[in-house]
Amino acid sequence: MKDYTSPLQNIKIADLSWSVVGPDIALYLSYYGAEVVKLESLHTPEVTRRSSPFKNGVSTLDRSLVFPIHNTNKYSLSINLKHPKGRAIALRLVSWADIVIQSTTSKTLEKLKLTYADLREVNERLIVLVTSNQGQTGPYSSHPGYGDAVVALAGFPEVTGWPDRAPSLPPGAYSDSFTPWFGTLAVLAALEYRNRTGKGQFIDLAQLEVAANMLTPAFLAYSANDSQIIRRGNRSQTDAPHGVYRCIGDDRWCAIAITSEEEWRNFIKVLGEPDWARAHKFSSMAQRKRNEDELDKLIETWTSKHTAEEVMTKLQANQIKAGIVQNVSDLHRDPQLMHRGHFQTISHPEVDKYTIELPPYRLSKNHAELRRPAPLLGGNTEYVCCNLLKMSGEEFAQLYSEGVFE
Repeated sequence: MKDYTSPLQNIKIADLSWSVVGPDIALYLSYYGAEVVKLESLHTPEVTRRSSPFKNGVSTLDRSLVFPIHNTNKYSLSINLKHPKGRAIALRLVSWADIVIQSTTSKTLEKLKLTYADLREVNERLIVLVTSNQGQTGPYSSHPGYGDAVVALAGFPEVTGWPDRAPSLPPGAYSDSFTPWFGTLAVLAALEYRNRTGKGQFIDLAQLEVAANMLTPAFLAYSANDSQIIRRGNRSQTDAPHGVYRCIGDDRWCAIAITSEEEWRNFIKVLGEPDWARAHKFSSMAQRKRNEDELDKLIETWTSKHTAEEVMTKLQANQIKAGIVQNVSDLHRDPQLMHRGHFQTISHPEVDKYTIELPPYRLSKNHAELRRPAPLLGGNTEYVCCNLLKMSGEEFAQLYSEGVFE
């Protein structure tokens, strides 16, 4: 039995968002007590419900393994917003909520009559966060898009990849991994403001601007020296060796970074002080940078005879920065992550079990809670309507028969 109070236990969230960023903001708040109702529809299901992989390869709206990791702890309320009575039920949810999270363009919100001005008419204390590609104002505010487009617009491909190849996107919709944290912090700040003033707030989260924040070194280089950071693969602008080196095994690698002459001397000792290391062309950092291609090949003649774990352990024991390039299987067995309980397994009625990652921080007086698995589409509609929105059984039955909850 828990002996603490969840800091957000009285906060209610209407999650009208989809596709990772908005859902993750609601998820992070739910870990610390917030009650979240996800508004969906059979006619327009959340996009990640259609995203692979699916349990046993069977593709249905409740068997995606992508949807659960972004929607644990939530209830699912299915409403057809195109039905004449659908919007009225959605507004009852808004009236119930403290926070509404949306992820769409300003034009779509205007079309649905679900703008901040519309929502404030039913709930003056409401905090509304809208996350979109480029924000709700400006010449490109009407442009929709997912994380891959955001990452490209922010300029990541220009600095990602190899210098002799074309620009390349980071794997996945990279900005989706850090944008939710900005949104979560903004919501918490708005809650603190409301606690002091009694007033709600509108938060316009532009994902492009968040992504641009992650490229601060590139902006600094340009503003200070009118220079462009170029693609350099795994290499450093100043240090050598600095790369990822092949080890024994199928696709096994270890990252190594030498940033001082002391580390270089320690490194050479670990390698057994080979003859090539005495050459003038490797005698200083500047010299090693000039001969980096040859240096990397020589280092790999050593790493390729050892496992990645052996390379990492030997180098770290001699105060050299090194780390295994871990795959997903490695991460699940990582002793540090296991100790902190980073991965948790949850039972689910359709996919049996799935793994979710807890927040990367631990509060001393509170704990992240996993209260329920991700919902089936519309699986909590009756509970939400009758228990949270205080709808009578007769009214619910009538609206159900009219096709409102589809």
